[in-house]
Amino acid sequence: MVFKDRKFLVYGSGLSGQGAASLLRELGAEPFIYDDSMEALPLAYDAMEAAVLSPGVPCDKPEVTALKAAGVPVIGEVELAYLAGSGRVFAITGTNGKTTTTSLLGEIMKAHQSSVFVVGNIGTPYTSIALETNKESAIVAEISSFQLETCESFHPVVSAILNITEDHLNRHHTMEEYSRVKESITKNQTADEVCVLNYEDEELRRFAGECPARVVFFSSRRELESGLFLRGDQIVARLKDLTGEEETVITLTEELNIIGVHNYENVMAASAMALAGGVPVKTVTEAVRAFKSVEHRIEYVGKKNGVVWYNDSKGTNPDAAIKGIEAMKWPTLLIGGGYDKGSDYRPWIRAFNGRVKYFVLEGKTRFDIRDAALECGFPEDKIIMRETMDEAMAFCAEMAEDGDAVLLSPACASWGEFKNYECRGRAFKDFFAEL
Repeated sequence: MVFKDRKFLVYGSGLSGQGAASLLRELGAEPFIYDDSMEALPLAYDAMEAAVLSPGVPCDKPEVTALKAAGVPVIGEVELAYLAGSGRVFAITGTNGKTTTTSLLGEIMKAHQSSVFVVGNIGTPYTSIALETNKESAIVAEISSFQLETCESFHPVVSAILNITEDHLNRHHTMEEYSRVKESITKNQTADEVCVLNYEDEELRRFAGECPARVVFFSSRRELESGLFLRGDQIVARLKDLTGEEETVITLTEELNIIGVHNYENVMAASAMALAGGVPVKTVTEAVRAFKSVEHRIEYVGKKNGVVWYNDSKGTNPDAAIKGIEAMKWPTLLIGGGYDKGSDYRPWIRAFNGRVKYFVLEGKTRFDIRDAALECGFPEDKIIMRETMDEAMAFCAEMAEDGDAVLLSPACASWGEFKNYECRGRAFKDFFAEL
């Protein structure tokens, strides 16, 4: 795509939009930023030569369909960054676990080589570093379904799809479309490149048969003839062409600083991607053992009066919140609720398995979650209704006893009460700091 002296509409004024506009200026283009708070587009449709969409802008918005109808090329900010940059891209998608896996792979790659960039949905726009990359660079990118919708030539040498569970159906409308978009991360890969897939995800097992790249599976439930798997407390690799051994123990789970089977899956996925990228086993082992949990994802906050506090504010859907409660080894006071995304909360509640001492509900969804809990047989006297997070946390501080855990794992988005899940998680940690 030609950039110099061309007029680009940048749709979206957040971090992604600002990064895209800045990169376009450096490429010699003339960007015009627009968002939905503005009364009108800055230029007529036929005056624009191309458009860059931020991830939060749906492709079926009337303005976007009008741009396409006018013959204006429309790309996303990840596509823009990929076209402007260079280096090897390691791209991770999936409904849950993306941020931890991306952060972990970033640390492994940094232990292996000097030029490494960790970008994408994790918080650093790919566009902000594209011109700093070179052919020796490793770009480790967390890629959301929203970003994949507008990728055309984006081409990772190693990709991973961690899982596909119900989420963002207000954007993608059907699970079939959501799955298709997630799986499109592989569409430009070739047979000599690698895609890492979760063997325990039924949709991904099906997709393996049509994936254009070589599939490397990981599993937390069974031993695999080829791939990475959990055997007791061992994370094992059977990838002789990548490790040089018939079977290699990457690490023991007790040697990790992160807890929960879902995190062992994240370690397997990141390790598989690193091995596929040429990183020695020894480097992978040392990096995964040194890794600390990602902020807001089953993050250990502290211990007070014998009670441990964990911040899982990033558990913004029921499937993610299941991973949070499954990681708890103590009687748990669980804080849930928030913004309504139309989720089914029953699978989350069925996963409690006797771990939840009090179910403390707050926010707009508290009544729907209460009804789902009662339908699942959760004791009504253990459901505590509170209007705000502050009230929910105060209850937990008062009622938690020595040997308990307090877990913020809401299964809902934060919008309304908080700007984002980071703000919600920081409020939880600030509350603990004041105890």
